[in-house]
Amino acid sequence: MPGRVPVCRSADTNSSSMPEIVMYSTAFCPYCIRARILLDSKGVSYREFRIDLESQLRVEMEQRSGRTSVPQIFVGDTHIGGFDDMYALERRGTLDVLLRPEADGGTDE
Repeated sequence: MPGRVPVCRSADTNSSSMPEIVMYSTAFCPYCIRARILLDSKGVSYREFRIDLESQLRVEMEQRSGRTSVPQIFVGDTHIGGFDDMYALERRGTLDVLLRPEADGGTDE
């Protein structure tokens, strides 16, 4: 999409095998801020698309997620949902599994 420049946040420079994490957000939404803090605490890189800066991104977010609220978070092709959804995964201990590198070099079982 022409002119589309995401805000990139990177805490991990060796993330080539990590699934792409995308968050649609606005600058001052408290849930967006909490989502940023949680993702940053995990040390993962993510692309943040600010829908308050480009109205077309809101349309894209709504089409992709089926929701109108922010944040909307995707890990790879998986729609996580908003901050509450992501935090529920964190509390269940399953968020780290989603954020783990796709090819971790583990053993075949």
